[in-house]
Amino acid sequence: MDKNLTGSEAIEIRFHGRGGQGVVTAAKLLAEAAMKEGKYFQALPDYGGERMGAPIRAYTRIHSKPIVLNCQVTAPHIVVVIDPTLVESIDVTEGVRRDGVFVINSHYSPKEIRLKIDNKKWKIATVNATHIALLNLKRNIPNIPMLGALVKATNLMKKETLAGVIKQKLVAIMSPSIVEANITAFEQAYRECQID
Repeated sequence: MDKNLTGSEAIEIRFHGRGGQGVVTAAKLLAEAAMKEGKYFQALPDYGGERMGAPIRAYTRIHSKPIVLNCQVTAPHIVVVIDPTLVESIDVTEGVRRDGVFVINSHYSPKEIRLKIDNKKWKIATVNATHIALLNLKRNIPNIPMLGALVKATNLMKKETLAGVIKQKLVAIMSPSIVEANITAFEQAYRECQID
């Protein structure tokens, strides 16, 4: 991201998705990758209705200094929309900073998404993470591809750092073939992310 993490405030990221899509996992993986790069971090879930398919949010803060704030992110620098249906059903733009960045799971181009959210100042990135997840994982769990697109759109951290954390965390709970499929999906989304 063009932002310098040595500034006076943390970079705040808000994730939108639905239960079962790995929203909370994505927020945690991003936070752990920040730690690997020597940053302070915070990852917070906001479940609302705790059921499969219900809209949920998760938050990540990253800073070069200790983070004392412990609350929801209300004015994010970055918004990651893992479930594309949420763009039209809830206000994913709520509180976003003037120089905000959106990373959206969509088959639409960033220019087409810009028309939907009617804003000219935000940076918008899109990737068809659902397609990538179905192609590589054979399941609609687009969180890992969305992390690939997030890194591409923001330069928030090194791609290799986040890929390493994903691999390290997944290897403990998944078969080697599923871990490699996730890394392939991450890399594909990084390559295919479109930015406007």
